[in-house]
Parts: sequence; C-alpha cells; structure tokens
Amino acid sequence: MSTSPFIILLAAVSSLSLQNVNTLAQEFPSKAIRIVTSGVGGSSDFASRLLAMGISGGLGQSVIVENRGSGAVAPVVARAAPDGYILLGTPGTLWLSPLLGKVDYDPIRDFVPLSLTNRSPSILVVHPSLPVKNVRELIVLAKSRPGALNYSSGGAGATSHLAGELFNSMAGIHIVRVTYKTEASPGLLSGEVQMSFASAGGVMTHIKSGRLKALAVTSLQPSPLVPGMPTLAASGLPGFETGTIFGLFAPAKTPDAVVRRLNLEIVRFLSTAEAKQRFLDSGVEAVGSSPDEFLSVIKAEMTRMGKIIRDAGIGASD
Repeated sequence: MSTSPFIILLAAVSSLSLQNVNTLAQEFPSKAIRIVTSGVGGSSDFASRLLAMGISGGLGQSVIVENRGSGAVAPVVARAAPDGYILLGTPGTLWLSPLLGKVDYDPIRDFVPLSLTNRSPSILVVHPSLPVKNVRELIVLAKSRPGALNYSSGGAGATSHLAGELFNSMAGIHIVRVTYKTEASPGLLSGEVQMSFASAGGVMTHIKSGRLKALAVTSLQPSPLVPGMPTLAASGLPGFETGTIFGLFAPAKTPDAVVRRLNLEIVRFLSTAEAKQRFLDSGVEAVGSSPDEFLSVIKAEMTRMGKIIRDAGIGASD
C-alpha cells in the first residue's frame, strides 16, 4: 500500500521543525539577555544580579539586570518577544497579586517558568514578654484570649499577612492583624504587637540580641538558615508552610529548546557551592527545579493561598 502524500508532507515538516529546534538550541543565545525585576536594592534585585552573574559564563553572553517599578515588571515581560532574551525575575507576587485584585497579565497563560531559584521561610517570632515557650503554648494562649493578641504584617497579601491568616485558620484561633511598613516593626519590638511571621534576614539580629523570641520556622523541613529551630509543621500544625519564593520566567510561547537551555544553566549555577553560600549569607536558600516542577508549585500556591485570601476576605486595599 502506498504512503499518503499528506503523511509524507507531515513527516517532512516534522523533520524540518526538529532541525529548527536543534539549530535554535545550538545558536541561543547570540546576544545579551535581560532579566527584568523590581527596584534596585531589594531582595529581587539581589537574586536577579546573582543569577545573572552565575549563568552568563555558561551561556557565553552578558546577562543584564533591568530594574523597573514593581507594577511594571510583569507586563513588560508578558508583552516581550518569546525568544528567551527578556526574562522575568520575581517572587510570589506574580501569581498571588491576581488573587487580590485585577492585574493586566495572567500568571499561567502569559509566562513559562524556567526554574524556582531561591526561597526563604519565615520565622514565627514573639515579644519576650509573651508567656509562651513554643507554638503549642502560643495556640493555647490565643484560644484562651480570642482577639486579644495581635500580629504585625506588611501590606495586603504580604508573606507575613498570609502566614498570619494561615496560622489563624489552621490553629482555629483569632489573632488580629496590625499593618506596618517593616517586619521588625516598632510595635513588635516594644511589645504593643505580640508576634509576627518575619524573614530570617529581617529579625535575626533582634533574635540574637534577645529583643525577640523565635518559636518556629515556617518551612516544611528544618531550614539551614536557622539550624535546630523546629518547624510549625512539627509543632502541632502538620502541613503548615509559608515563605517567600523567587524564580525566573520567560514569556509564553518561548521555544522549548530555549527554555531547556536556560533551565540547564540556572540549575547548574544553583547547584554550586558558591551559589548556595551566597544565597545563604543573604538569608535565603538556593533551589533549582525543572520548569514543570516550578509550575506545580505555583498552581499549588494559588490554590492554597487563594482559599486563605477568600476565607479571610483579603483584598488589594487591605
């Protein structure tokens, strides 16, 4: 039986497409790459610059960090040509902001994840005047005094805010949120606010000086950032996990060959001792992942935190 002309044509087109993909993978990159991220000096800027330095050698091209106002970061990359030359460096605000209000991008439709690059769990800290030595005692105290205890947090949807509401939900308690601009707020340090979920970098100095007391870390497993500190998950709240995660993205429809090339260099750098130590020194953990693994993390976070946001009635203006 003779082969259909259509099948012959399809095979030829498939072969040509495969050749184009292979050629693209070999030729990419042929010019400088830009990582677009938020303002200079913040944690996103630090992570982006460290990653840019780490992957430029393997790629054989300069990798430049471009800082923009936080609101303009995601749309710029979403509208960029999907060729791998403009990337996005961002924390979880990319996929959590749409749960709080209207944004002009879709975190799943408009981007392809390259790799989860680093993460930082929060530390549950309390003022030393609070008569508790661990998480279980804090929960017992909160249940005995509903609405009497406060936790400090950043703006609506901040990691500290969502952690506080997750704690309320999972522990079955009511601790009232008080908003501040900084993690180690004057109210927390003075004892006007009793507790907070803060980053290691933001409160370690105060923990060491005794101005704050650390009860637990919010990662599922013990963190190298705070050796020996118990997790909330192991302190009576199984499955409790919050923190800040950061990763790199490309515009949607970026060719798979380019995505694989970028992921290879990102993960290679993150597995080095230098990357692990540089991130650890800044209060975060280096992490590498496949694009699919990162996408799974994002979807799980949107589902889990979406429920907390809805149940607590959190909006962008809160």
